Amino acid sequence: MSNVDKRAKLLILGDTPYGQVIKEIAAVKYPTIAFLDDESETAIGKLSDLAKFARDYKAVIAFEDFARRKEIYEKLIKAGFSVVSIISPRAFVAKSAQIEPGCVIEPMAVVHTGAKINKGTFVCAGAVVNHHAVVNEFCKIDCNAVVNFGV
Repeated sequence: MSNVDKRAKLLILGDTPYGQVIKEIAAVKYPTIAFLDDESETAIGKLSDLAKFARDYKAVIAFEDFARRKEIYEKLIKAGFSVVSIISPRAFVAKSAQIEPGCVIEPMAVVHTGAKINKGTFVCAGAVVNHHAVVNEFCKIDCNAVVNFGV
């Protein structure tokens, strides 16, 4: 049985190098992936156009700057988007872990028992968020970093 909904469409805000990372991870679940970006020639529109895509697409943000991610997240919610988290099938996410919308969990990352990842956070390849740890909104836990238990 396939994990892919053939009608699922994902809009990645930011045709950035990190946007390409997200696209590869998301392709397992989303057969249609497009970008919004003010600088990209291959994007389907500018960031100012986002409201017109809210009905047809789910969204995730690829900009690494946390303040920009937070600002765009708020615009997505106001426009009525369903903001999704992208979780690699090669990551370990405990059943009791909580992942809020707008997160990206890369391959080989670990989000352990009782951990909470707040909205808009990136957990990069090889990073570990140990049991019962909490990561605040719009953070980035970079490659091979460890957030100790209970922190």
